[in-house]
Amino acid sequence: MQKDPREPRPQVKKHNVNVATLLGLIPGIGQFYNRRIIKGSIMLVLATAFVLTFAQFLNIGYWGLFTLGTMQGVDDSRTLLIQGILSLFLTVVAIGFYAACVIDARRDAVKIQNGWKIPSVRTALSDWFDNAFPYLLVTPGLILLVFVVVFPLLFMVLLAFTNYDRYNAPPGNLLEWVGFQNFMDIVNVPIWRDTFVSVFSWTLTWTFGATTLQIALALLLAIIVNDKRIKFKRTIRTVFILPWAVPAFVTIMIFSALFNDNFGAINRDILEPLLGFGLPWMSDPFWAKTAIIMIQVWLGFPFVYALFTGVLQSISSDWYEAADVDGGSKWQKFRYITLPHVLFATAPLLIMQYSFNFNNFNIIYLFNEGGPAVRGQEAGGTDILISWVYDLTFQNSMYSMAAVVSIIMGMMVAIFAFFQFRRSRSFKEEGQV
Repeated sequence: MQKDPREPRPQVKKHNVNVATLLGLIPGIGQFYNRRIIKGSIMLVLATAFVLTFAQFLNIGYWGLFTLGTMQGVDDSRTLLIQGILSLFLTVVAIGFYAACVIDARRDAVKIQNGWKIPSVRTALSDWFDNAFPYLLVTPGLILLVFVVVFPLLFMVLLAFTNYDRYNAPPGNLLEWVGFQNFMDIVNVPIWRDTFVSVFSWTLTWTFGATTLQIALALLLAIIVNDKRIKFKRTIRTVFILPWAVPAFVTIMIFSALFNDNFGAINRDILEPLLGFGLPWMSDPFWAKTAIIMIQVWLGFPFVYALFTGVLQSISSDWYEAADVDGGSKWQKFRYITLPHVLFATAPLLIMQYSFNFNNFNIIYLFNEGGPAVRGQEAGGTDILISWVYDLTFQNSMYSMAAVVSIIMGMMVAIFAFFQFRRSRSFKEEGQV
């Protein structure tokens, strides 16, 4: 008579869970105790191969990570730093594999003690494939993410704690760990402190000024064009979106020529005939910043305008008719109907506009390469943090200080984005709105 598979099996008290767990500390042995011979053999082979293959690499990697080299002219601190980071990654993988071996041995032991019948090899492989299939699909993407995103970030963070600059560059010199000295220099050394305060304040002014102006202009134009009394809306909308169709770098280069102090059309053909003098758009920091903000408004408003135009057309006219019945003014209809609806639908993209302009390197560099120069300052008059990092890295070879500024930038953008997205209603679940 065949047994009912749903009938509970008797417990196997002889099979000790603690023994299986302790044996699992050696990869594969715990599985042998559970009579999972093939699984245990695979784990034991993988563990042995890992140790034999990477033992020497891990040894050199951790040595280099702690010392950054000991023989000047022979050891390259940058290579040792990279090997150290790779050793950290391999260690994380090894710890994960080791923990999986121990947990697997204990889990199977518990099942066996409760009467679980060990499956055949074919059934075990089928079950493993069914459970592991989603992880197999995402694993290549995760590996790529680690080496494309995590690895450079970790290298940059570690670089911020070294003395890597133009006076102490490998391979001729060895790097040293300096702790938080570079971060303290940003605060304590006058030239670094003054430059950072100046660049940081201009970065915030640039981000909120240029972005807010382009959003305000786009909203104003979208509301005007959406008015029922406006004719030829399609043509007007097409014209307003044209600046978006031209590549940004081409537009910036054209504006750079137009704003030139000596031969630019804005001075020569507009201001000088009207006022009798031109403005120092390229040589004075204030006018250079003004020009850059105006150019960014020109470049950025078409995208926001297209967003707002689409959202405005989705607002039901019944709402405005109901407001008219209640005696609502135009301002009240804008404040309580138009503005909340537009902001609710576009808030995440508007936040991205602020984040984009915070790191908008192209316009700063292409207009006048962050200039003009400012006396007693390491950065140019229009340099924002990202363009200053570029100068520190590729122009002045101050790699560790560039890493410090990059970390500060990343933390600010992350904090800003986190709180804004958390507070944005568009990212909340339906029941949380």
